[in-house]
Amino acid sequence: MTARKTSDISVIVPTLNDASSLDRLLAGLRGSPGLEIIVADGGSQDGTAAVARRHGVGLTAATPGRGSQLNHGLRRSSGEYLVFLHCDTLLPADFAAHVRATLSRPGTAAGAFRLAIDARGAQYRLIEWGANFRSGRLGLPYGDQAIFARREVVQSVGGVPEDAILEDVDLVRRLRRAGRIRLAPAAVLTSARRWEHLGVLRTTLLNQAMLAGYLLNIDRDRLHRFYYRQNHRRPPP
Repeated sequence: MTARKTSDISVIVPTLNDASSLDRLLAGLRGSPGLEIIVADGGSQDGTAAVARRHGVGLTAATPGRGSQLNHGLRRSSGEYLVFLHCDTLLPADFAAHVRATLSRPGTAAGAFRLAIDARGAQYRLIEWGANFRSGRLGLPYGDQAIFARREVVQSVGGVPEDAILEDVDLVRRLRRAGRIRLAPAAVLTSARRWEHLGVLRTTLLNQAMLAGYLLNIDRDRLHRFYYRQNHRRPPP
């Protein structure tokens, strides 16, 4: 699974103290042929880098912030197809075929997978339904759905926005200028940890508040501080 220049798909994973999640993700990708994996680490202190080295994938140090890390990984990748993947999200076994098939459809700028949450309960099924409706009908997937696109298309829209938060929304809105955003028929499996941390209702309301702030053009740094306080109860570093 060592990164190879002949790979046609590059999976770019931003990390920050995500050793256990990264280990599970990379173990699941073991055996995928012709795949380049780039871990863009934002300064982890928990052994994340050691996990990446043990699995033999590409590892690069980046400025903290998901947008900066994704863009850093993009610049160091070589694949024709790019998959931007959160480390707590697992790709379906046949993801590569879905990436190629989705992006081969005429007028397509980018794609993403359907969302499945790794937890039981009607509340999680409702979240899945809402996410899949939003991304399928409105063309607005979020980063936990593994957004993917051809390298040339991402570069044509200026790369990944180097924002600490809401970089996925900004990226998708850029990509929509180049064509349609399509939803692959397969689903990724994402961790329920962020909903479990604050509770389903509070997390949903926080996400909607962040999106509203973005659409109202509230300063991104202010939104980042607000989001951080809600999750950590102290200002970001």
